Amino acid sequence: MTAPLTVAVTGPTGTFGFGLMPLLQSDDRIGSVVGIARRAFDPAQHGWSKMAYRRGDVRDEGALKEAFSGADVVVHLAFLIVGGGREVTRAINVDGTLNAFRAAAAAGVQRFVYASSVAAYGFHDDNPVGMKESWPVRPADRLFYAQEKAELEVLLQQEAAAHPELDLYLLRPPVVLGPHTIGGKQLLPGPLAPLGRRLPLRRLPVPIPAVVPAVPLQLIHEDDVGSALLQCVVAAGPPGAYNIAADDVVTAVEVARELGFVPLSLPAGVAHAPARTLARLPFLPQQAEWVEAFSHPAVMDTTKAKKELGWAPRFSALEAVRATLSG
Repeated sequence: MTAPLTVAVTGPTGTFGFGLMPLLQSDDRIGSVVGIARRAFDPAQHGWSKMAYRRGDVRDEGALKEAFSGADVVVHLAFLIVGGGREVTRAINVDGTLNAFRAAAAAGVQRFVYASSVAAYGFHDDNPVGMKESWPVRPADRLFYAQEKAELEVLLQQEAAAHPELDLYLLRPPVVLGPHTIGGKQLLPGPLAPLGRRLPLRRLPVPIPAVVPAVPLQLIHEDDVGSALLQCVVAAGPPGAYNIAADDVVTAVEVARELGFVPLSLPAGVAHAPARTLARLPFLPQQAEWVEAFSHPAVMDTTKAKKELGWAPRFSALEAVRATLSG
């Protein structure tokens, strides 16, 4: 009988963590969990009796090495999306992820699971609709988040080549929604995010007209991200990159309608050109760079995850939206 696994998780209290932790908690293959975060939290408040909290900053490789000691698997979820300025963001996202991988290698960890993003593919005109994992990851023209995700995948592959004893799993989800979504801005990515910051996590009580581009969107429920992460933790399939998303591709118009808006649909093709133009403007504020996400569809094929990981989503894209609003 295989011994239960010890799993170390960075950033366990974010949206991804809340999708994964209940599964680790209930799975007999998982013996113990170490949760690493800068800010103290009590795992018992969430019912996570398997977890022990360790204070740690991903910018401190030594602290990570100590926290990973004895772990079989590291799941790296810590990532800064907004705030902190570019230097801080890069120090946490890029340097911090490399620190985590190197610390895992030094600690003798067997598997390193990293939550990447569809954004790693960039938003390039020649990207096919239905990108497979064989399609190259390429930095976006302007969007810092997408640039860092693409850069990190390349850097992690290089690190993995130097440490063949440490299996690397890369998951590429789209926008992640669910009861633990941090704010309404995550429901309305790109140029609609400012509106989302004013939106409570419930339907609008009074319908409001809005012009919305009919761009295609993939979404995923936090629980479905958690189940994909778990499949990587237990090595249900070979190491490598995996696209994950809900089975249905929706449009921004459908999402706006779920939020309670009365959307006036703008053809997707009409939205792409202005988004590309805006994304090229010099001195674009960091938040405004998300407009580039509307410059070309970012739609993935998820066949590989289903066949090789044995993973399947439980929730549709619109069910993920509804779970966020009711959460």
